[in-house]
Amino acid sequence: MAELHVIGQIVGASGFPQNSLFCKWGVHTGGAWRLLSGLKEGQTQVDVPQTGDMAFWSHPIDLHYATKGIQGWPKVHLQVWHQDSFGRCQLFGYGYCHVPSSPGHHRVRCVTWRPLGSWQEQLAQTFVGGGAQLRSPELVYSGADRYRLHTEAMGTVELELGVIMRHFDKYGVES
Repeated sequence: MAELHVIGQIVGASGFPQNSLFCKWGVHTGGAWRLLSGLKEGQTQVDVPQTGDMAFWSHPIDLHYATKGIQGWPKVHLQVWHQDSFGRCQLFGYGYCHVPSSPGHHRVRCVTWRPLGSWQEQLAQTFVGGGAQLRSPELVYSGADRYRLHTEAMGTVELELGVIMRHFDKYGVES
């Protein structure tokens, strides 16, 4: 079987309206992919930057997959959350990006967005907090239903990923 190693980190995030951010992440693959080692989901710590608007997490990612084809190539999906001084958490954005399909070191910038909700929900969010969330987080990386949502752009999450490919040539894939 062909093997894919993804070794890297979620560096951090910038461009969000407030600081004190953390990230929930996961990796989604197609049915032909099998995780041999590593965690396919996790959560970073909360970072409150002292200067600037970049929240640094340096959260490690170390995955080892086996597959017989490239269909269902791995995608990293992200949820960026804000934690206020009372410990309440508010969703600041969803995003996803494909793991690069060429070997080497890659710097990936993943843009994020969040659902807007109705004008009543937006007004309540301004005064009370909270906000609209997806009922099914899988909508972030699959299906055409995502394009029917009313959203607003949020910040960017930066990842550094090292990709190592092994035996893909035996399955008709040039690397």
